[in-house]
Amino acid sequence: MPSTGNGSADHSREPSPYVELERAAWAELAKTTESPLSAEEIGRLRGLGDELDLREVLEVYLPLSRLLSMYVEAASLLHRKQEEFLDRPQPPRTPFVIGIAGSVAVGKSTTARVLQQMLAHWPEHPSVALVTTDGFLLPNAELERRGILARKGFPESYDRKALLRFVIDIKSGKDEVEAPTYSHLVYDVVPDEKVVIKHPDIVIIEGLNVLQPARVREDGRTGLAISDFFDFSVFVHAATGDIRRWYVNRFLRLRETAFRNPASYFTKYGDLTPAQAVAEAERIWDTINGVNLQQNVLPTRSRATLVLRKDADHSVRYVRLRKL
Repeated sequence: MPSTGNGSADHSREPSPYVELERAAWAELAKTTESPLSAEEIGRLRGLGDELDLREVLEVYLPLSRLLSMYVEAASLLHRKQEEFLDRPQPPRTPFVIGIAGSVAVGKSTTARVLQQMLAHWPEHPSVALVTTDGFLLPNAELERRGILARKGFPESYDRKALLRFVIDIKSGKDEVEAPTYSHLVYDVVPDEKVVIKHPDIVIIEGLNVLQPARVREDGRTGLAISDFFDFSVFVHAATGDIRRWYVNRFLRLRETAFRNPASYFTKYGDLTPAQAVAEAERIWDTINGVNLQQNVLPTRSRATLVLRKDADHSVRYVRLRKL
């Protein structure tokens, strides 16, 4: 990829609404800032199959956490100015909401966890909540009733009204907001188990389709999308072939670990031979996850405030940030 002298990626030299920085140039933006996370903490945050190390945190996520902290501070200032303009008492500012999107197996969950921990170390916003949209999936029984269990993760498999209400409640400044939880072990929503969020400074919402645009209703009107209430959004991106390979490798690791748990929904995969496991993982990707990526997830990339573009080794290659 050609680059300009300051390290910015420059594909056409035509004016663009984005700033693109190669990894080295992006890393320079926080070279004097010390990482709040130790190597041991980073190890605990790493997802299955992710190649996350201290260098990745220092060069990619430390600058991003600084940038996000600046956005939060600017939002606080704008809040105060707006309330002064409206001549109203100064109510608490509503939480700053960050959406994180990307494919299955691309590493967005690790990105969300790392950012949560790093942002919480900045004294201006010590309370950072992380919610995944998995909890808003329809229960398996309901997906089966609708005949879409094989489309879990597609936009129609979520309780979109409940997810939208959750985000609206967050941005309305409610004292306490609840989100349902999901178990990847049993592959279903956990009944009567909730995540309770109280007065957070920042809320990170991570999921496949969090940047989906609003649907057009039957009467022709356009409703609201959860991304309408995001203050910042991140899309974790990589070549489709690389993501497919990462998914297969993760499936093979799970075959040796979680799939052998008797409580797992996927115990049937635990006894597959390596060749059978590869074939099954490729089938699932090609018929479900890859289709969802191409049809629903990837088209939302341009809606993100910032894109993290990964290389074949899972490391971030460059960053694309929307201009203000």
